[in-house]
Amino acid sequence: MRVLNIDVSSELLNRWCRWFAPPVQPFRVDVVDGLPDGHRVAVSAEVRDTFHMYGGSWIWLDEATFTALAPSVRRRLLVKREASGRRKDLTEDHRGLVPPGEARFPWWPSTLDAVGEHPAVGYVLDGVKPSRHDEVPDTTWRDARSVLPCAERLAGTFPARSGPNCFGTVMAAAGVAGAEWTWMFPEPFQDWLDAGTYAVKGTGFDDSPGVVLVWRDARAVAVHAAVTIGGGYVLNKPSQAWCSPRLVWTVRETVNASRYRGLRLHRYRIVRHGTDASATKGERP
Repeated sequence: MRVLNIDVSSELLNRWCRWFAPPVQPFRVDVVDGLPDGHRVAVSAEVRDTFHMYGGSWIWLDEATFTALAPSVRRRLLVKREASGRRKDLTEDHRGLVPPGEARFPWWPSTLDAVGEHPAVGYVLDGVKPSRHDEVPDTTWRDARSVLPCAERLAGTFPARSGPNCFGTVMAAAGVAGAEWTWMFPEPFQDWLDAGTYAVKGTGFDDSPGVVLVWRDARAVAVHAAVTIGGGYVLNKPSQAWCSPRLVWTVRETVNASRYRGLRLHRYRIVRHGTDASATKGERP
């Protein structure tokens, strides 16, 4: 299967379905009363990212326990919940899987088994432009190798799990051993920038390989990064989530996708690649 113009193996697709529809699922409970005790579950990074568990209080419920709740409680638990289905999007043959009158529902393994893997794939596709790595000429990849020896290998691939992020992807493209599998923090990324790049102003080098685009917050802390590969293209991993691939977009597409209030874009040109460095200051989830 191809997703976002990237080949996805059946093994990885099966893992996506398990992360998207686990048998015991988290529900945000900050403003919901009268709930059962729920299960005690050690959350995986993948399930955390599927349901955006980045704050608040949560309860873990299986399908039978959730279904036994009062309809009004079920509805409150599904308000603004990530990775939930909508009854109106089901075919007539599958609407019987959802209790009558309920507009939203969790994707349990039993529901996904009946419908197929398309909802999990749709979750990955939602709001993301396809990768354009197959548009990049061979000459562009060849010219990039002096500063980005691993960029071509990484481009147009999905990670095997949650964790690898934008900083690690940029460093890995430049040859830092182990960085492609690392949740890289801003501090070691900044150290790497300081050691092997220099700041540039304007867009004059955007068509050249090895310009690191860095978005910084009001405290000047790096919050996102991507790197040009030449010819007006950029290697970019939007997040650390399992559903976030190593995409190739144009410079303009990348900049537009990363416009957030309070962030400022800075540019740094790589003067040497980091094959003599390592990713030991990051975290392997």
